[in-house]
Amino acid sequence: MNDQPNNPLHGVKLEQIINELVDHYGWEHLAKEVAINCFRSDPSVKSSLKFLRKTPWAREKVELLYVDTFSGNAAPQPKGNPWEAAMKKLNND
Repeated sequence: MNDQPNNPLHGVKLEQIINELVDHYGWEHLAKEVAINCFRSDPSVKSSLKFLRKTPWAREKVELLYVDTFSGNAAPQPKGNPWEAAMKKLNND
């Protein structure tokens, strides 16, 4: 058996990674985090899988974002309308 205790991606499929990132960030924010066209233009899990399987540098960026996001190392993302939060901050200063 090939145990990989230090590999956070061991046993995690690429499709699962994409689905969890989309659920967490949404396509629009995901495209800002990882600037690739399959996340920007008419995004889908199927097109993303096809691109990422053929493009190692992009897959590496997506996998790194996944590890950073779900290992507790990423900064928390604001919920709701970011403009609303910014306006509240401006009005309180």
